[in-house]
Amino acid sequence: MSNGALQVARTGLDAQNTKMRVIANNLANVNTTGFKRDRANFETLAYQQQIAAGARADAQNQFATGLSVGTGVRIGSTSRIDTQGTAQMTENALDMMIDGKGYFQVQLPDGTNAYTRAGNFNLTAEGQIVTAEGLPLIPNIQVPEGVTGITIGADGTVSATLAGQAEASELGQIEIASFVNPAGLKSLGNNLLAETAASGAPVIGAAGLEGRGTLRQGALEGSNVNIVEELVDMIETQRAYEVNSKMIQSTDEMLQFANQQIG
Repeated sequence: MSNGALQVARTGLDAQNTKMRVIANNLANVNTTGFKRDRANFETLAYQQQIAAGARADAQNQFATGLSVGTGVRIGSTSRIDTQGTAQMTENALDMMIDGKGYFQVQLPDGTNAYTRAGNFNLTAEGQIVTAEGLPLIPNIQVPEGVTGITIGADGTVSATLAGQAEASELGQIEIASFVNPAGLKSLGNNLLAETAASGAPVIGAAGLEGRGTLRQGALEGSNVNIVEELVDMIETQRAYEVNSKMIQSTDEMLQFANQQIG
């Protein structure tokens, strides 16, 4: 039993250490544009059933509850919490945030698409709208030379005013991707997410339609990390880690006592 207690306590240490890493990552990204905090989800390990509930205790009676002993805990998964981040006004024409559900589409170097909530875009020398890493926005919108102003509507319509023209010219429309299960998207780093079998295929369309959010020009979506909540979780995790460490110490003392008495 004592050796089993050591193993159970060890699983508790491992699980709490993993949760602390999740909290640390959340806090590290408190200023990351479009970042969504993660939550660690605990689940029990397999139980060792020594007496089954309902098994015969004798010829006339049966056990009402049975006897099952747990073998510990683990982090079964992490969940991305997709609540809206706070709007940060920048007045930059190419800064955009999605007010509601959905993701911007960008093209990776291998030709596949990735998805992001970070709308801090830039222009290349050729007039292409790209991310800070140079990944082009999909669909591709080309901004011609001599533009004096760019306007992005709530539906994603991009218009530009050219020198010498009184009226703006429409350049294209930014489309938004939505997913049946956005929590199933795979994190790639660099604020990028990838489609998985769990997320389902993206549904592409104009902003503001079919549940997709609208676009807001001149603003960025801040991280949805709440520092106070993360610090509270950090303290709770630290206390849980200490309790499991104390369990290992106490079990070790019990084993030492038993060895001394037997010896």
